[in-house]
Amino acid sequence: MSLRIAVIGVGHLGRHHARILSSLAGAELTAVVDINRARAEEIAAAHQTRALFDPRELLGQVDAVTIAVPTERHRDVALLCLNAGIPVLVEKPMARSIAEADEMIAAAAKAGVTLAVGQTERFNPAVAAARSLLTDPRFIEVHRLGTFPERSLDIDVVFDLMIHDLDVVLSLVHAEVESIEAVGVPVLTGRVDIANARLRFANGCIVNLTASRISRDRVRKIRFFQPMTYLSIDYAAQKVELWRLVTGGGAVPAIEGGDVPVVGEEPLKLELADFVAAVVERRAPVVTGEQGRRALALAQAITAKMALA
Repeated sequence: MSLRIAVIGVGHLGRHHARILSSLAGAELTAVVDINRARAEEIAAAHQTRALFDPRELLGQVDAVTIAVPTERHRDVALLCLNAGIPVLVEKPMARSIAEADEMIAAAAKAGVTLAVGQTERFNPAVAAARSLLTDPRFIEVHRLGTFPERSLDIDVVFDLMIHDLDVVLSLVHAEVESIEAVGVPVLTGRVDIANARLRFANGCIVNLTASRISRDRVRKIRFFQPMTYLSIDYAAQKVELWRLVTGGGAVPAIEGGDVPVVGEEPLKLELADFVAAVVERRAPVVTGEQGRRALALAQAITAKMALA
């Protein structure tokens, strides 16, 4: 029996949720919801499903929802569904504030249903391939640069782009953030369009992150430096390179390595498949509400430092 699931918000990202869910094993795309009637009807027709215009119409009709409305509506839409006992996957950032995130987490716990957060890069096959190779990163360098978008201009670039990498870093560095330095500049909008943050973790690891939505080129890379090892991930190309210093046997030390095998797949498809499986199997999703909250809290701490710079 398939999980009856609906997508709330079928704009730039939500339309991809609908595309994938319409053919995902174990899922039945029951409806798409959007306040823009023409858009809802267009996406519904493309995937042979119903178009609805108010999330309240879903109550009692579905087993789960994904939410891809603007961030300012995440809390209200999520609480509507969670309070009705409907499992939710909400896109990042999960809410506008920690208080809103806490409300969502509490509602999911009270109803005993799944709350997942759409931190898609956690499902990138390149990240999965690299995870077991990272033992003790001491320095991490991140660049996420994009061209000027026509969406997500209601939030700073830290919440729009950098938060992807904050979540990945938090999942790989097993220590608490000890200090933050940050600077951000509004260039084309009234919000921060380019930002840099330097994080120091309690275990000594340093992370330098740059995020921009005003660059001419698209770059999504993260590089790790640990004893005797350098590892690079290209998120977009789903490519991993690993290089090691090899010593011993009396020979001259040498650098060896190259590409690490990666089985390519669309990260969003893996994320949605995990959510469906988590609901069916009654287990925690890969990215829980608590983990989404942690990435949000760090993003807020970075923006607070920018305000003081």
